[in-house]
Amino acid sequence: MTQHEGDPSFRGLATNRVDQDTESTRALPSLVHNQAAVNAALQNEEKDAEETLEDLGVNLSRTPSVKSFYVNFEDGDIRNPVNFSPTRKWVMTLIVCAFAGIYGAAGSSYVMGYSSMIRDLDCTLFQATIGLSMYALGVGLAPLVTSSLSEEFGRLRFYIGSSFLFMLTEVMIAFVSRSPRVETVIVARLLGGVFASTGSTIVAGTVADIWMPHERGLPMSIFSLTILSSMGLGPTIAAWIEANPSLGWRWIQWVHVIVTGVYFISVCLFMEETRSAVILINIARKVRKDKGDNRYCARAEENKSSIASMIKFSCTRPLHFLLTESTVQSFSLWVGFVWGVLYILLDSISGEFKQVYGFGVGETGAVYVTMMRHFQHKGREARLYTACAASVLFPTGMVIVSLTARADILWIVPLIGLTLFWASVFVIYQSVFVYLADCYGPYASSALAGQSLCRNILATIFPLFTTQMFDVMTYKWADMLVAMIAVAMIPIPYVLFFYGLRIRQRSPFSQKIEEDHKSADLENSQGHISTLCAA
Repeated sequence: MTQHEGDPSFRGLATNRVDQDTESTRALPSLVHNQAAVNAALQNEEKDAEETLEDLGVNLSRTPSVKSFYVNFEDGDIRNPVNFSPTRKWVMTLIVCAFAGIYGAAGSSYVMGYSSMIRDLDCTLFQATIGLSMYALGVGLAPLVTSSLSEEFGRLRFYIGSSFLFMLTEVMIAFVSRSPRVETVIVARLLGGVFASTGSTIVAGTVADIWMPHERGLPMSIFSLTILSSMGLGPTIAAWIEANPSLGWRWIQWVHVIVTGVYFISVCLFMEETRSAVILINIARKVRKDKGDNRYCARAEENKSSIASMIKFSCTRPLHFLLTESTVQSFSLWVGFVWGVLYILLDSISGEFKQVYGFGVGETGAVYVTMMRHFQHKGREARLYTACAASVLFPTGMVIVSLTARADILWIVPLIGLTLFWASVFVIYQSVFVYLADCYGPYASSALAGQSLCRNILATIFPLFTTQMFDVMTYKWADMLVAMIAVAMIPIPYVLFFYGLRIRQRSPFSQKIEEDHKSADLENSQGHISTLCAA
């Protein structure tokens, strides 16, 4: 046994010898290529390296001109995220979904503190509403940078950093009493949305990292359910906090600080890196350090761009998806409208049930429990099948709310309409995430970032005219207008259901992803050139 045998850095790895100057060697790594007129010293050096690696159990192809040893996962390597144990996968899935729940609750519970905030900060309802919109704006803009950067630098550091910084923004709002200005709240809400966006966009990329496409239905359903359920649970709890005169809106923020702090500790203790390219880079770096040989590298390390170039590319790639991919465009328009309506209802439910039924603050908060209702989905039903049904359910719920939210009709009837609405939002939201993740695979975070931008821009705009719209049109006709617009959007999921494949076939980017998948399958079928100390 050599001194390197059993080194965990090599265990379970496949190393591909590649002549970077020979294109055919790059394309056919399993073939042996001869090259004449090589330097004798280089031959001796490479021969010594080969003998050392053969002692480690490596069978290298005899390519004289070797500049790189590519490290890769071997089949079944437990360090490959897709090969994590089910328990390990579910622990990480639940951890990242918890951040999605924190993000959702922080966005919606804010509205329940309007009354005490207006009293304490001497601001208007419109100024308080800007805080709701700024949160959505931050959530929409940040993924333009963070989604692609997480694909380059890994997911883990974003979960740790964003959860800690998000907690600080909640502290900033809670301490605003020392400088009683609503502008401080608005800025903190914008920053909070920026840091909370990790719970909206990168989670989908993490799910795509560790679960195979046919396994993603349930994890993505849990992800979507967590966001929407938390958007109902948050206001329900916040309403009773607001109802206590000694607590009010600041304690709503303190509760978020406590919950986020617990989450931050959990991430630090239990979360792992799931981006396979980043894991391979870390492994290659360790191999280079242990062997003192800089020829070992991961493919992702080739042609590494500068940080500035990465940020520029990170900002433009989601926009590229949004502006050029028909699938992303149509889904973004649809879910953007749905999300905008959701924020309208977040802003208006309290006033509507107070005005029509005389509900108190706590009772009004209980109305948001309807957002925690959902339908169970499994397998392929978690994709476009149920999205088609949800496109009809969405306007149906709004029509029921519009026609029955009257004092002479029992309050439970419009709540049934709201339950149908929230159920449809859950299905639409979850279907969009799973479908885009399946279509764009390793670039799921970028595709979802483009969708998130459109969705949250509409969520930013809609609440700003909610009060004026309901004052002019009344709750009945404003809800009916929303329902009619939703009816006009019913065909969107049906078109994608029947013609989605044809649409993707006309997309150069989708075709490139498909070709990459085929190339990867071909390389895997041929087998790696060599294996380093299989465990």
